[in-house]
Amino acid sequence: MFLNIIYIIAGVVLVLWGADRMTDGASSLARRMNVPEILIGLTIVAAGTSAPELFVSLVSALKGTPDLAVGNVVGSNILNTMLIVGCTAMVAPMAISRSTVRKDIPFAVAASLLLFVLCMDGFGTLSLKGNMISRTDGLVLLAGLAAFMGYTVRLARKEVPVASHVTSCDAVGDVSATPVTGNVVADTVSTETPVSLWKCILLVIVGLACLIFGSNLFVDAASAVAATLGVSESVVGLTIVAGGTSLPELATSVVAARKGQSALAIGNVLGSNVFNILAILGVTAVLCPMQISGITITDLLVMIISIAVVWMFSFTRYTVERWEGAVLVCGYAGYMWWLL
Repeated sequence: MFLNIIYIIAGVVLVLWGADRMTDGASSLARRMNVPEILIGLTIVAAGTSAPELFVSLVSALKGTPDLAVGNVVGSNILNTMLIVGCTAMVAPMAISRSTVRKDIPFAVAASLLLFVLCMDGFGTLSLKGNMISRTDGLVLLAGLAAFMGYTVRLARKEVPVASHVTSCDAVGDVSATPVTGNVVADTVSTETPVSLWKCILLVIVGLACLIFGSNLFVDAASAVAATLGVSESVVGLTIVAGGTSLPELATSVVAARKGQSALAIGNVLGSNVFNILAILGVTAVLCPMQISGITITDLLVMIISIAVVWMFSFTRYTVERWEGAVLVCGYAGYMWWLL
């Protein structure tokens, strides 16, 4: 048991470190090829930040533990929306732009509703057990991802004149100069010195290797812990796996809030939620269709209600206040109590 916990921690560290290295290498390689910075942000960086969840979910599905895969995504989204937004708002009230409230949050709600519909396989029963997230469902999710990316690119192109004035990381602290595109990426113009070609390739290879090895280690250890504790893999996916892959977003968002960068924090959460559903489950389902066993309709409803509550809170003076953040954190604690 103790050894498996060590393996889980080691797996998380390897996955997160590998994702960071792979993203650095791929971004530097793209810059050497003169790929526009905004496209790097919307593709490579976005994929890199979702790589931990993607590899953990994909490896889980391939190893015959689909509840870990689905639980990872559903649990990550619930944690992002309730715990991360809640803690961030408690540190400092989160100012949210009209564009985010009227365009970005609705997209996150729509993605959650789409997953709910695809998981139902028919509305004759409230049980999800035995239902499939098929290859067709995966293609539907990827089509939604394409629509989201198209919308984000179009919005980013409109905002790029504003973004071009931001020339340092410190400038991101000025929320008015930082456009929110639903996924906080490529908000600054890179001033990094060019990285050599061989180093770019090495970073990608090493990062990918760490992602693959770390994901396997993580999933095997999490499955062993589930068996030892006598709990379902879905519960492990909704708690340990989701928490392990989402902790970096929590740290990033809280630090952003302390620096007055609330747009960065809420954009981080919204982008992660949409990518988790559309990209991660979409790719995983296409490669390996998943049969739902332990994930319940309650889990999906909590995911939908949580983002809807954040949307509702956002309409109050376009700010998530400290007391509203406390409500979200208490809601997450209540969900954990019910789950465990």
